[in-house]
Amino acid sequence: METIQTTLGQVNIASIIIFFSFVAVTLGITYWAAKKTKTTSEFYAADRSISGFQNGLALSGDYMSAASFLGIAGMVSLKGYDGLIYSIGFLVGWPLVMFLIAEPLRNLGKFTFADVVAYRLKQKPVRIASSIGSLMTIIFYLIAQMVGAGSLVNILFGFPYEIAVVIVGIVMMAYVLFGGMLATTWVQIIKAVLLLSGATFLVIMTLSQFGMNPINLFEQAAKKYSDAVLSPGGFVTNPWDAISLGIALILGTAGLPHILMRFFTVPDARQARKSVFVATGFIGYFYILTFVIGFGAMVLVGQDVITSIDKGGNMAALLLAESVGGQFFLGFIAAVAFATILAVVAGLTLSGASTLSHDLYVSVIKKGKTDEAGEVKVAKIATLIIGALAIFLGLVFKGQNVAFMVGLAFAIAASANFPSLLLSIIWKKFTTKGAVASIITGASLAVILIILSPTVWVDIFKNPEALFGLKNPAIISMTASFLMGIIVSLLTEEKDASEKFEDEKLRTYLGIGAE
Repeated sequence: METIQTTLGQVNIASIIIFFSFVAVTLGITYWAAKKTKTTSEFYAADRSISGFQNGLALSGDYMSAASFLGIAGMVSLKGYDGLIYSIGFLVGWPLVMFLIAEPLRNLGKFTFADVVAYRLKQKPVRIASSIGSLMTIIFYLIAQMVGAGSLVNILFGFPYEIAVVIVGIVMMAYVLFGGMLATTWVQIIKAVLLLSGATFLVIMTLSQFGMNPINLFEQAAKKYSDAVLSPGGFVTNPWDAISLGIALILGTAGLPHILMRFFTVPDARQARKSVFVATGFIGYFYILTFVIGFGAMVLVGQDVITSIDKGGNMAALLLAESVGGQFFLGFIAAVAFATILAVVAGLTLSGASTLSHDLYVSVIKKGKTDEAGEVKVAKIATLIIGALAIFLGLVFKGQNVAFMVGLAFAIAASANFPSLLLSIIWKKFTTKGAVASIITGASLAVILIILSPTVWVDIFKNPEALFGLKNPAIISMTASFLMGIIVSLLTEEKDASEKFEDEKLRTYLGIGAE
């Protein structure tokens, strides 16, 4: 085994300076945004003042989490070609969002995707059910990000895990509490630019070792670890697992509350479509970079060194940065990875707060009658609750492998949120009871099946055999969600909902009456 010479785990001054500079700049933006954030529209949707291009960058910032930067690069470095399955799945979901969801969502909704599902149905039951789907997705996503933050800071800066989780929680709450969506959007934009430029620079420095030719890099990888690293089948061996994972990643994107919420920040449907187009370009480019970074780490750092630092390979990109650019470049990439977590957590928190305040407090408890100031106040209290919950869960899940959490968040989004959202937009006979049945079935089945799957039942509970064979339940939970929504709707006709469908179509496709 190679001797490991790395400064990971020691205090890296460059890393700390760059990270705290990022926090200082973004808190300055939050101060500026706070002056402009008074009404509910300003708090939840940045007063619909974000351009399509800016929102595209912010969307890509929201989507390119540390899991996709560190996780996919690590997966490629250890599994080769098959590590791409996640990045392809994450990317392919975007055209679907563009053609199916973006325009109707922007025209029908106000602040959350529940506005769209409840548009022509009975408000109270639909809001309660869709809040459950949203909050479950957000919480599982939050746990993964908070545990990632703690582990990352522990390895990078040498800080204790607990301190790291608390720092992330407090800074993220400051963004959302004071600056609302405007501050969160600009935090995402700055982070996206940093991440894209950092990854691009890392790829250029890696390829410079191979005559700027990626083919040379792949040949070296095959020479070092056999041709198997360039062919599929090394990671997901069960075809049903591959299909189920693909469904979760592709359709889950169209059900993630913090992503869907971004479509309300642009002035109209045209800008909503443009923002998806821009985001798809940036995200596609980013995933090509992670592929080269993964193979670069495989060849230049070596799989033995990568797994000795972290079994899951999550530090591959950072070890590569140190190998090609020294300690300062490691510091820069590490700070960007940490900033990435901070920005994603802020987006998730804002989305959770809007679900609690807009969907539950205003629409269910107050029955839609509330004043602007009161709603913003409730949204801020909800932010504190979700922030505290995120810190608490980050501490509770210390040391757990959280890869399945992101997969579960996508499975719940694809099973609970996506079917009801799609059916409410396209199907005239969709009813309130159908929507509730679809959401509850999808959410509960996704969670139960993942607990019974090998990822939890065997890996975490240490049972000899899983009760449910697939690692990702989406193929079953999403199908069941669609079927329940359709069957229950056919059994419970709702005249009002069918009649309102024609009005909804005008607003969906022409934008008449859109907010």
